Amino acid sequence: MGILLGLAIPVVVGVMGGLHWYVWRRLVRDTTAPGTVGRRLGTAVLVAGPALMLTVFTGDRLGLPFQLVRIVAWPAYLWAAVALYLLIGVLAGEAVRPALARWLRRRAGRQAATVPAPASEPVTVPDDAPAQPPTATPTTDPGDVSPSEVTRRVFVARLVGGAAAAAAVGTVGYGTYGVLRGPRVKRVTVPLAKLPRSAHGYRIAVVSDVHLGPILGRGFTERVVATVNATQPDLIAVVGDLVDGSVDDLRSAVEPIGGLRARHGAFFVTGNHEYFSGAEEWTEHVQELGLRLLANQRVELAAFDLAGVNDVTGEEHDDGPDLAAALADRDPSRTSVLLAHQPVFVDEAVRHGVDLQLSGHTHGGQLWPMNYVAELANPTVAGLERYGDTQLYVSRGAGAWGPPTRVGAPSDVTVVELASRQA
Repeated sequence: MGILLGLAIPVVVGVMGGLHWYVWRRLVRDTTAPGTVGRRLGTAVLVAGPALMLTVFTGDRLGLPFQLVRIVAWPAYLWAAVALYLLIGVLAGEAVRPALARWLRRRAGRQAATVPAPASEPVTVPDDAPAQPPTATPTTDPGDVSPSEVTRRVFVARLVGGAAAAAAVGTVGYGTYGVLRGPRVKRVTVPLAKLPRSAHGYRIAVVSDVHLGPILGRGFTERVVATVNATQPDLIAVVGDLVDGSVDDLRSAVEPIGGLRARHGAFFVTGNHEYFSGAEEWTEHVQELGLRLLANQRVELAAFDLAGVNDVTGEEHDDGPDLAAALADRDPSRTSVLLAHQPVFVDEAVRHGVDLQLSGHTHGGQLWPMNYVAELANPTVAGLERYGDTQLYVSRGAGAWGPPTRVGAPSDVTVVELASRQA
């Protein structure tokens, strides 16, 4: 694993460097003159941005203090989001640039054709004047570019680059506001064949992917808790990726989670980021805050069985999921609801006859067009789908990983309302 990581890091750094050079070329070199303030400022931004990103991504390995990482994280992660949309904008501009240049050339040609040439005075040549040798017609080097053509190229570059920059900053700004204001409530009704009439309308608040860390802290946790409690759920399911960091660093940020309130309590299963952050310490701490841990376990509620499994990343830590253990000795005539962080676990849920799996992990893609990448790795990116006799619901999540920004995948807390077919 360490060897693969050592090989991957230079490749990633090289690719990122190449992409930033391309963006610099289009947005800075093509729009500014050497030695100008604009050239120096643009170059500084496109060097400092990736340097900050690299610092944050390797902060843990470098042993940087958490408070320093918090300071650097804001500009670093926001730059990561802006750089993505700058790249998309510049690539889109490649299609616009030639058409705009041709239109400007034709417009200049039409204007030149409509301007009348100045009348010339007749020249009288004396009869005894010596004959003048014919004047040679000047030739133009095909490689020469007229000043007007250079001006048009700079104008086009500035127009396209300015539009790309404005679109990128506007998109990231709006997407960041959407995250920081807190998740919105989404409601989904799931009919279950074996659910008794008495449980018709039972509400489960699904909370996933809060990702408390160097950017999203205590204030954000308080907004999430207030949003969940306002729905007055019967049960709360926190399905992993609550944190990005150690218990010591995030103790204050996660404390408000203890304020979650539901008639039948709040339950927790691990996500992959808990294993990156110290799963053993976090599973102990969330229980201290009042959440009930379901680590390959099941609890029998009045109307259905609620089971929870460890995240599949736990297999690398000898703490993987074990659905057979969680469902052992259960009555198969009862409805079963499973909490599993990653949607890929649905295959296992189908094999064990689970009626409903509740998951997160995907963020709905978080930043368009990354939803297409998420589709390659997950059976469902967001929403409710059926796999055989098992239904899978995937939440987009309440927070965000990396950039505190979402584009095309708004954050949510989902209230899943169970419906009995007998009602």
